[in-house]
Amino acid sequence: MTEQIPVINVGVVGHIDHGKTTLLSKLTGKFTDTHSEELKRGITIKLGYAEIVIYKDGENYNKDKKGKPVRYVSFIDAPGHEMLMATMLSGAAIIDSAILVIAANEGIKPQTKEHFMALQAKKIKNIIIVQNKIDLVSKEKALENYKMIKEFVKGTIAENAPIIPISAQQEINIDKLLEALANLPVPERDATKEPIFLIARSFDINKPGTLIENLHGGVLGGILKQGRLKVGDEIEIKPGLSIKKNNQYTYEPLKTKIISLHQGSDSVQEISPGASLAIETNLDPYLTKTDSLTGCVVSTLGTLPEITTKVKIKFKLFDEVLGTEDKKSVENIKNKEMLMLSVNTTISVGIVEKSLGDQAELSLNIPIVALKGDNVGIARNLQGHWRLIGFGEII
Repeated sequence: MTEQIPVINVGVVGHIDHGKTTLLSKLTGKFTDTHSEELKRGITIKLGYAEIVIYKDGENYNKDKKGKPVRYVSFIDAPGHEMLMATMLSGAAIIDSAILVIAANEGIKPQTKEHFMALQAKKIKNIIIVQNKIDLVSKEKALENYKMIKEFVKGTIAENAPIIPISAQQEINIDKLLEALANLPVPERDATKEPIFLIARSFDINKPGTLIENLHGGVLGGILKQGRLKVGDEIEIKPGLSIKKNNQYTYEPLKTKIISLHQGSDSVQEISPGASLAIETNLDPYLTKTDSLTGCVVSTLGTLPEITTKVKIKFKLFDEVLGTEDKKSVENIKNKEMLMLSVNTTISVGIVEKSLGDQAELSLNIPIVALKGDNVGIARNLQGHWRLIGFGEII
């Protein structure tokens, strides 16, 4: 069923504690905070996943299988904590649209601004704004908060974005959000090009004590950006495995075979670009456990370019540093400074070898698969925190 209806990947972003994970659990019936450390601390550390099918019954939208299925939505829950900006940027690389959550009782926080700019840096144009925790404020305060949001998005990609007042806890207006999600434009995707699959998570799904004959191979989770992949395909994973030798890290691309493909709870024989997917390979699950291959790129054998630590980018810097209380303008990129780049789901830190005008050449400490035209988020370390300062593309 999910094959015939439009598919969209939606990121859920916003300041920590503004109710992103609660909202997702009410939408999908699933808590995306599955790591014990996340449950203890009450924050999202890694990218979380959940999916739903939205149904339309007359004029009403629901997730209760009433009426006709109209949209398959794959959600990616991004961390709101400022220290986890890199993970948030990786999440932004695999989404088509976003829900920006702003709590009505707290308003726009530094991380709200930072996440919003990250969406712009990653060229996410279709945004739904959720004014959450509406049950905690008076009507006057809610209106005041609404006006603040309108002012905040004025002149941006989200100037005309819908703003939906919601109480995730009380499940108020969830149907209105489902309607907005069902009407988001579906991006054009090219299934005729060579496949490019971006790994956002990697797992060992075997339970301790599983008998050898029942073991599953390593699993890769992520998004197929273009092309097609099918069960039985021989694939290559780059940069691959990091190996430490004499205090030096080298990277070894991995070759493997697709054993099975999964979209949500459905097992499929072939995948085309769309929702978040899981690929079971015949790799030793030890190689994929605890996200060890996150940030890698997958394609059919011999398709991907060689990995590189040298990259040339064309960039555009923001006017001011985001994520901080005090306003500070962004200084131009300087030779020999250290920057953090997020390319697709990869994060790498590098030294600027040459900067001239709106172009820079960097030498990276973690190699990347540099695909021309790929979008890049640029962050600078300011007082011990990586702050997003601009964006660009690989040239």
